[in-house]
Amino acid sequence: MDKQSSNRLEFDHSITRRKFVGTTALSSAALLSGGLASLLRAPSAFADEPFIEATIPQLQAMMASGQLTSRQLTQGYIRRTQSLNPTLHAVIEVNPNAVAIATALDNERRAGHVRGPLHGIPLLVKDNIATDDQMQTTAGSLAIYGNHVPGDAVIIQQLRAAGAIILGKSNLGEWANFRDDEAETYPLAVGWSARGGSTNNAYDLSYTSWGSSSGSGAGAAANLCAAAVGTETDGSITGPSAVENIFGLKPTLGLISQDGIVPISHQQDTAGPMARSVTDVAILLGIMQSPQTDYTPLLQRGALQGKRIGRDVRFFDYSYYGSGIPGDELTVAFANNALSVMQSLGATIVDTDTGDVFAYNGDEFTALLYEFRAQIADYLATLTHTNMRTLADLIAFNDAHCTQEMPYYDQDVFLLAEQFVGYPNDPNYIAARTHATNTAQAGIDDALAAQNLDAIVAPHLTNSTGPAVAGYPNFSIPVGIRSSGRPAGMLMYSTAFHEAQLIAMAYDLEQALNARQQPQLLGAIQPIPNGGFCAGHQNHGQPHLPHGKIF
Repeated sequence: MDKQSSNRLEFDHSITRRKFVGTTALSSAALLSGGLASLLRAPSAFADEPFIEATIPQLQAMMASGQLTSRQLTQGYIRRTQSLNPTLHAVIEVNPNAVAIATALDNERRAGHVRGPLHGIPLLVKDNIATDDQMQTTAGSLAIYGNHVPGDAVIIQQLRAAGAIILGKSNLGEWANFRDDEAETYPLAVGWSARGGSTNNAYDLSYTSWGSSSGSGAGAAANLCAAAVGTETDGSITGPSAVENIFGLKPTLGLISQDGIVPISHQQDTAGPMARSVTDVAILLGIMQSPQTDYTPLLQRGALQGKRIGRDVRFFDYSYYGSGIPGDELTVAFANNALSVMQSLGATIVDTDTGDVFAYNGDEFTALLYEFRAQIADYLATLTHTNMRTLADLIAFNDAHCTQEMPYYDQDVFLLAEQFVGYPNDPNYIAARTHATNTAQAGIDDALAAQNLDAIVAPHLTNSTGPAVAGYPNFSIPVGIRSSGRPAGMLMYSTAFHEAQLIAMAYDLEQALNARQQPQLLGAIQPIPNGGFCAGHQNHGQPHLPHGKIF
């Protein structure tokens, strides 16, 4: 079967070929009036489905006992996607072979062969992770729609070998949000792609879905999958996880293979797990990383006893490096409450300072511009069935298809990156990357050493940049739901390859806080203002990125 046929969700077939206008199959009038109840099965209508909010071990127990088959589970998630995705736009496409794959895995189980903890478990993966099947890999863009990838990404190979079902591709901020600063539409369009439309937040439809792993976040939060895979360069796993009341772990750079993932920068990019529980994050990370490992023995109470946790004081002043979204400053109190709970579990909380992020985030951006221009060309060179080969080709495509590709934001980052020639030997590039990485690493490592800390925390949508530039792990942990219905998250980070310690401590906190709640799809979708970019196609000036990074 051709990749371009029968691989779209039935209700969303036309979205790849027309300007996105704020809805898919449902009318904008009905959505904007808040009339969701008459149009959709509300989340509570699925209460009789045994898989809702179930962890991966719970799903395995149900399949082992015969209460549930992988086929039934996969069909359940697909039904839920068909109901909720016209509102959420979390899923770009469902794998047309998912049910057949599930059936085959059920047959393996009946024959006595269970591959491991992911056997028969349906996952959503971000649409910048290559799958060599009937689905597309496009980073949300129409520019490379129809391309053929050379093979599965390494992490997809590992997940399939472990028995996971790649249920579908999740929506994202197009090109992982490294196309424009979205200043005109921030924070609404940061989860938008030409193929998938604008991902909407499952808790409050008027709130941000952040980015760029917006669909992975909303899909996991709304139980459209057992768990999801996202990617992050700076903030794109941790951010969507925070706003969707899920757990998201950005691992140490290099722990997970980058092969087969559409790049921004091999110096910062990593895939990572996004899920409703620490348990599921731990299982998924263990399978995705190289070498594979089993983190589940760490999932025990008591891990915070005797630990020293740093409170990264700059970021608790939300005006320093917060999201800029009105109301998000209220999340600081939730982070402080989580610290109090950690203290009640035996941890010592001390104030610390990982340094001024403004001392190096400019160099981070400069380095990323060099890296992206060169590395996207390297990636495009591996594709067949497309004539896109360079960043300049992508820029030209966007200009030629402006009404589809640039209704809400432009491509100023693309245009700027095209000027940054000389990777990897340009002295300006070397200086920027070296300074950014060294400064970020020293900020975290010096703080850990000075006060003998086990981890450092910061509030909702603040310090993604320090760990991202350093290449260090960063765990986004839900810490409550605000009175508005919007989630509050907290970041916990440490030095390289300290995933095991972060997982153990996060599990202890999770069990005490119990902050995870199902989304209710509150509020009304906010129409995104048209950016007015499609008259002259001129360069609209240099971008000014928001403080909280979203790529």
